[in-house]
Amino acid sequence: MKLLWWIIVILIIIWLAGLLFKIAGGVIHILIVIAIILVIYNLITGRKKS
Repeated sequence: MKLLWWIIVILIIIWLAGLLFKIAGGVIHILIVIAIILVIYNLITGRKKS
């Protein structure tokens, strides 16, 4: 699960950098949507205890 959180953090950092420096256009928004989907997936699957 730590790897998933690292991916989420990296995607958010890239998204913020894209907003600040006005690069990559729509790709930045796709990255943040992917990060949000990963967060939701992690919250749903992370709460299950075996």
